[in-house]
Amino acid sequence: MSALRTAAVVIASTRAAAGTYEDECGPAIADWLYRHGFAVADAVVVPDGDAVGAAIGAALETRPAVLLTSGGTGLSPDDATPEQTAPYLTRSLPGIMEAMRRAGAATVPTAALSRGLAGTAGSTFVLNLPGSPGGVRDGLDVLAPLIDHICAQLEGHHDHR
Repeated sequence: MSALRTAAVVIASTRAAAGTYEDECGPAIADWLYRHGFAVADAVVVPDGDAVGAAIGAALETRPAVLLTSGGTGLSPDDATPEQTAPYLTRSLPGIMEAMRRAGAATVPTAALSRGLAGTAGSTFVLNLPGSPGGVRDGLDVLAPLIDHICAQLEGHHDHR
C-alpha cells in the first residue's frame, strides 16, 4: 500500500460510556488495526442506541478506510448497532458475517446469535464486531486474511488473489 490507511473504532456500551465498566474491546481492536498497518484514532465509546448511529456518521465523515464497531449486536432490548449501521451501508458483505458467526460458534454456540453487519459505506469497509473481547478476537481472526484485499478493492485495485 502506498499511503497509510486510516481506521476508526466505535464502541457501543452503555456501561463503558457511563464509566462503570472499562472497555477492553476498543484497545484490542485499535492494537489489531495498528499491527495491520492502519493509523487509528482513539475508540469512541458511546451508549447503545441512537448515539451509535451518530458516532458512526461522525466517523464516516473522516473517510477512514475501515470502521469497526463493537457491541450492541445481540438480542438485548438496547442492542441496536445493526439498525444504527444499516442506513450508512451502500453495499452488504454478508459472507464476512457468515464466516464470523461460523468461526465463533465452533467454540461459543451463542455466537450464532450475533446480528452484526458487514458492508461498505462508500469507500469505507464497515464491520460490526461483538461486544466481548473473545468475540472481537474471533472476528478479527476471520478478518485478518481479508482486510488487505478488501481495502485494495475499495481503493480501486482490481487484482484478484
